[in-house]
Amino acid sequence: MAGRIEDYALIGDMQTAALVCRDGTVDWLCLPRFDSHAIFAGLLGTGEHGFWRLGPAYAPGAEPPTAARRTYRGDSLILESEWDTPRGTVRVIDFMPPRDGAPQLIRIVEGVSGRVPMRSELRMRFSYGRVVPWVHKQEGRTVAVAGPDSVWFDTEAETYGKALTTYADFTVAPGDRIAFTISWEPSHKEPPALPEPEQSLVATEDFWRDWVEHCTYHGPYREAVVRSLITLKALTYAPTGGIVAAPTTSLPEDIGGVRNWDYRYTWLRDAAITLSSLLRTGYREEARAWREWLLRAVAGDPENLQIMYGIAGERELGEAELDWLPGYEGSTPVRVGNGAAHQLQLDVYGEVTEALHLGHMTGLARNDYASVLQLKLIRYLEDHWNEPDEGIWEVRGPRRHFVHSKVMAWVAVDRTIKLIESGDADGPLERWKQLRDNIHRDVCEKGYDKERNTFTQSYGSQALDASLLLIPQMGFLPPDDKRVIGTIEAIQRELSTSDGFILRYPTDGEEEGVDGLPGDEGAFLACSFWMADDLAMIGRVDEARKLFEKLLSLRNDLGLLAEEWDPRLQRQVGNFPQAFSHVPLIDTALRLTASGAYGG
Repeated sequence: MAGRIEDYALIGDMQTAALVCRDGTVDWLCLPRFDSHAIFAGLLGTGEHGFWRLGPAYAPGAEPPTAARRTYRGDSLILESEWDTPRGTVRVIDFMPPRDGAPQLIRIVEGVSGRVPMRSELRMRFSYGRVVPWVHKQEGRTVAVAGPDSVWFDTEAETYGKALTTYADFTVAPGDRIAFTISWEPSHKEPPALPEPEQSLVATEDFWRDWVEHCTYHGPYREAVVRSLITLKALTYAPTGGIVAAPTTSLPEDIGGVRNWDYRYTWLRDAAITLSSLLRTGYREEARAWREWLLRAVAGDPENLQIMYGIAGERELGEAELDWLPGYEGSTPVRVGNGAAHQLQLDVYGEVTEALHLGHMTGLARNDYASVLQLKLIRYLEDHWNEPDEGIWEVRGPRRHFVHSKVMAWVAVDRTIKLIESGDADGPLERWKQLRDNIHRDVCEKGYDKERNTFTQSYGSQALDASLLLIPQMGFLPPDDKRVIGTIEAIQRELSTSDGFILRYPTDGEEEGVDGLPGDEGAFLACSFWMADDLAMIGRVDEARKLFEKLLSLRNDLGLLAEEWDPRLQRQVGNFPQAFSHVPLIDTALRLTASGAYGG
């Protein structure tokens, strides 16, 4: 059975990623890309769907022992797990070297004290656990082949096969180091080069050390910010600059429920706010690469902007259900692909334009097509901003006039006006100023409840929505506007959980709510960070700091966050780790540091 979501560590090579549990089991790995089929899918099923455990040997029928300690080596993505056993202490070092050839997952066992019996259990199952590969020896190496894929297993330890699983039993003493590597290669090609684990370890550590040195943030929350930045870098697909929302699919927002989605794609919204955080912490190269990805993805069809694309800019992300997988803790269906790709979400135009604007303001090298794209997006919005849409939360119920969508349409027009006023683009300035005023007036007249002194989720609705917290952050209204303060206080009253975190919007349990789905969900962590931001903006800085530090305490022992927090079960839920949680963590840390609102 898979561990709790927060029991997992992330390792990756900026093209794919693996999740490693506290007991030394890799339960999730897609090869060769984030969105490829998984060869270890035990996370969404059982051991029969693929895993790789490496740790101290244990008695048949017993539970594998969990590591007594684990940490990342410095500011890197190199995981070190240590077990204390009756016979001594052992360390396992897990990492994926930044790729220069075949993707590799390397695991080095190091004896610390005593003599510790160890076992490697490798059960590869291709196509998300559905296909048992042909495993055989070739020139002294173990290779698993199925269709277009081959995975090569290399180690100095003696291996043997049993029950469609490859085992290695061995003992380590102080100073012993035994390496295990799996490498992927298309099955029709020559075998990948023999791995060099120790050299790869040094190179991987050097890579991360050099990358982190570019971080310009040195405030009191540096540890949390740097770990979040490393996580965002790990979620970047290096060949194209696309950024996945998370490296997993179908980790549930509601344990046992149906709110299970595939997040291994590039959401324009998530990627745009990620670019914002990277720019403000010194990472211009990543921001430039994302902008180039955006221009390629949207090229030729900006009027039909999708809310998400594949990591290389693919448009078709057809959704399917994998009915042979029982789901994480029984949460079905397990989905791959995402049917929301072709929804209308007008807020995306605002997020993309805001990202391009920030790049322009922070000195990112000019790209003429970026300006052309921005003007085309506004021409589309000019005719469509007043239509209903599915909104930021990708509702699968009826379209509505979501207030946040209208606010972000205003942002898109406002930032484009600023671009024209700077002299870097030409457009109908007066006409678009009038458009900006019209959108603003429309929102304030139709999206605001005067009796309750709060903006609402959509026109004519009584419901609230945490996305309204972005109104002052986007500059739509100043923080001291009574309507902004009223909205913040209303969300605190109506969308807070018992422990003070923020829900996205009301859900109706077994009944279908505004999102067209049954069931409930946890507190959405991004929204809780937005609340901390807003509290700081309206002068309630002590309250903001306390909420922020409470949010930091939800991170797992390695500093990682999923999408949501379940206040009933007191555990993380949703896909993991989640870019949309780590980005606002960085933003709030920067805001609180600038305001001096931190302890110590």
